[in-house]
Amino acid sequence: MHLTNLQTLGIILAIAAGTMLTRFIPFLLFPENKPTPKIVIYLGTVLPPAMMGLLVIYCLKNISLFSDTHGLPEIIAIIAIILIHRFKNNVLLSIGGGTLVYMLLIQIVFVN
Repeated sequence: MHLTNLQTLGIILAIAAGTMLTRFIPFLLFPENKPTPKIVIYLGTVLPPAMMGLLVIYCLKNISLFSDTHGLPEIIAIIAIILIHRFKNNVLLSIGGGTLVYMLLIQIVFVN
């Protein structure tokens, strides 16, 4: 199935409009001259750690301690992330370093 030029343009414009709306609506709802509602401040405090916890659980949900690797690559990568973040206190470096450690482990050390 091929899209016509008009359909392609429509899709691009719809995506651009959706992206712009998600960027501009917070500035319209919460202008600088008004105080931010307490619920928004609260959600800004509690949601990031909750989302990180959700992502960790999602990443580890299919790990079996009875498999051939016993979850060792994941455990080692988590320890690497914790150590990198503890010493460098840089989120991007922690994520990148942990990903690198995990990929090296599953590609080189724990090869099936």
